[in-house]
Amino acid sequence: MNYRNILFDLDGTLTDPREGITRSVQYALAKLDIHEPDLASLEHFIGPPLLQCFMQTYHLSEARAWEAVNHYRDRFKVTGLYENRVFDGVETLLARLGEQGRTLYIATSKPTVFAREIARHFGFDRHFRRIYGSELDGTRTNKVDLIAHLLEEEGLATEDTLMIGDRKHDLIGASRNGLHGAGVGYGFGSREELLDESPDYYFASLDELTRAFG
Repeated sequence: MNYRNILFDLDGTLTDPREGITRSVQYALAKLDIHEPDLASLEHFIGPPLLQCFMQTYHLSEARAWEAVNHYRDRFKVTGLYENRVFDGVETLLARLGEQGRTLYIATSKPTVFAREIARHFGFDRHFRRIYGSELDGTRTNKVDLIAHLLEEEGLATEDTLMIGDRKHDLIGASRNGLHGAGVGYGFGSREELLDESPDYYFASLDELTRAFG
């Protein structure tokens, strides 16, 4: 694990955003007169780009899905951002990586403005050189595009950089940009989903991931 640069996904990798995301999705759907009482059935919204998830799950047109995204953001930016928690052990991991002289980045499909506020509010922003997310207009919600942008902006060498995430989108984004990828099994992607992408590493728990860095 001799990588100088480590890219972290946010939702499901650093934090558990289950409550804030599912309640905000539920709120958005209700605004469209779609009622989903079971929050657990909305957990698949954690990780993928929201617009595509609304379109695919509820067969919405792009225009209608954008309405849902905007309703989602109305609640999320006020309440949902903070219905979140940092996974136990993340602080220890980030501190260890910093002590080892590695440079850390966040690479998330979540809009940058929300990702920065989450990192600030929960106090782990100090560990990261920079936080990269999407734009509110949907630009760079695709992890392939996002990671490509990050690599170019920071001038990172692919052989020195590792992407860590809990969904297939993180691993696809890594591999298509020539990076090694690590899937983590404590988030929201199943073991099968992650292993189907043939990651360079798979860590079932945060403790396993931490131990891998010595």
